[in-house]
Order: sequence, then structure tokens, then C-alpha cells
Amino acid sequence: MTTFYKKVGRKYVPVAEYDRELTNSYEYGATLVTCVRGMTSRRDKIDPAFAPMIAAGEFAKDAISTVLMNASDLKPTKVPITEEQREAWENLTQAFGEEMHMLQWPSFREAVDAGVDAMRREANITLENPAVKKAYDQFMLIYKLTKETNDT
Repeated sequence: MTTFYKKVGRKYVPVAEYDRELTNSYEYGATLVTCVRGMTSRRDKIDPAFAPMIAAGEFAKDAISTVLMNASDLKPTKVPITEEQREAWENLTQAFGEEMHMLQWPSFREAVDAGVDAMRREANITLENPAVKKAYDQFMLIYKLTKETNDT
């Protein structure tokens, strides 16, 4: 175990402990560790064949979240609204107060996490079919050969 210290005045004060043995302990099976700016994620017990897809999903979460957020901005169903509708809205606002406008739903990041998890689960189910598994293995072989050729 390693203890980290911070200098406060003339003294060093412990601020954190780090246990390399605990941090580096992994479950049996494959583990994917993905590091992106400001975040590290660790997925245990993954199918190694899906590591590229899962990693791509992890790296794309912020971009997907931004696109979903922009695509689902609230928009009026009818534009422009009539004067009568505007007055009705203002009356409703006065009657219920500003809290009536407060809506709550999961964040886009939570929605994307759920989508990537569903994609991973579906891929695992699909690969249980021997024909699909064989086709996927052939695809990965071609992909790796193509990638090696393009990288040189």
C-alpha cells in the first residue's frame, strides 16, 4: 500500500492511499480498460471479439450524447403560437409557478450508456449462433489484415 501526501505549510499530510494489488486485481476473463479525457472505464468479463466495438462505443459516448441532446431539443408543435395560446401559457405559469416547467429525465449520457450496453448484450447473443460467429471471425481477420496494410 502506498500513501500519498500533500504539503500543507511545513508539514506533509496524507491525502490518499493506493493499493496496487487491489487496483490491478482482475476477474477471470477479458477486461477492457478505456481511457478518455477525464475518465477511465473498466469493463470486466467481455468477449474479446467485441473489444473494438465496446471501446468504440466508449470513445463515442460524448459525441453521441451531444448529438442526441441537440436532436431532442424541445420545440413547439405549432409555430407561431397564437396570442390566445401565449396568454393561456402565461396564466398556467402563474397558476402553477415556475416549477411547472421543471422536467426530469435521464441524462443523455445515461441513455447512451444504456444503448451501448444493449448493443454489447445483443452482440453477445448474436454471436452464439455458430454461422454468425464464423462470419464475424472472418470479418475480423479481413479487418486486421486491412488495418495492418493501411498502417504501414
